[in-house]
Amino acid sequence: MATYNRAHFIVETLHSIQQQTFVDWECLIIDDGGTDNTSQVIASILEKDKRFQFLKRPENYLKGLPGCRNYGLDLAQGDYIIFFDDDDIIHPENLKVNLEVVQGNSVDFCHYQKQSFENRKPEIHLSEAKIIQSISISDIEDVITQKIGLASCTVFWHKRCFADNRFNEELMYAEEWECYSRIISDGFCGLIIDSFLYFNRKHPNSNTGEFYNNNPIRKASKKDAVLLVIDNLKVKGLFSEKLLRYFVQMALQFKEHLLFKQIKEKARLSFVERVKWNIFYSLLPIRLFLYRIKKQL
Repeated sequence: MATYNRAHFIVETLHSIQQQTFVDWECLIIDDGGTDNTSQVIASILEKDKRFQFLKRPENYLKGLPGCRNYGLDLAQGDYIIFFDDDDIIHPENLKVNLEVVQGNSVDFCHYQKQSFENRKPEIHLSEAKIIQSISISDIEDVITQKIGLASCTVFWHKRCFADNRFNEELMYAEEWECYSRIISDGFCGLIIDSFLYFNRKHPNSNTGEFYNNNPIRKASKKDAVLLVIDNLKVKGLFSEKLLRYFVQMALQFKEHLLFKQIKEKARLSFVERVKWNIFYSLLPIRLFLYRIKKQL
C-alpha cells in the first residue's frame, strides 16, 4: 500500500484489512514522503498488529505510486500480491475468496469487482463467487481497450507474475494498465469473478480524478503509457489493426502531446497506411459529432 498524506482516510482502510477472515498476511505500507501525521494516526495499529509495516520509500526508487509499489514488491515475503490504495475499503472475505479461486483453479491471478462510494461507507455483502470468464493472452485486445478493466486494486496476483515485471517508475498515471498489459502479454492466465470485494472512494484528489480534470502530469503520463504499450505489443507480435484504431481514436484527446504522430512512428506504418490513417484521423471529429447527434435522436 503506497500512501501520501492520507492520514484522514488510512485508518479506516487499515481497519478493513484487519477484518480479513484469512489472517496469514503482511501489509507493507510504503510512505512516499508525506508531510502529514500519518505515522502518528496509525502508530497504535502498528504497535498492536505486527502484520503491518510502515516504511519510507528509499531514494533509489522514484517518487510516486510506481516506485512505492516496486519497493513493496521487492520486500514482499508471501506468494500472492494485492495492491491496495490508502483511502479505500476492503471486503473482509477478499483474501479468502481470491485464494480459493486461484488455488482451486490453478491460475495466476483473479480479477474481482469493485464498487465506488463517496462519503457513505457501502453496505458489504457476499454471495458465492461465480466465475464470469477466463483471461489469457488471447484476450489482450480486451485488456488493452479496457473492455476487461484490470483496475490497480482489483486483482489478486501470484507473485510469479512479477518475476520479470515491475511498474514503470517514470509513469504518474496509467502505470498499472501498462504493467498489467505486459503481464497478460507474457502468457499469464487468470479468472474474472462476479464478487464485489473492493470499495474505492471517489474524490477529486485521486490520480483518476486529476486525470479527468486534465492534470497535465497525468495526461502526459497516459500518453507515455500508450507508447510503451505499443512497443511491448509490437515486440511480441500482438499489435493488431483493431488496437491501432483504438489508439488513433484516443490520440484525439492528446493533440497537445502530438500522440497521433508518435503512434504512427511506433506502428512503423507504410506510406499507404499513413495516408489511410491520416484520412481516418482527420475525419474522426466529424464522425464523432454525427454519432452524438444520432445517439440523441
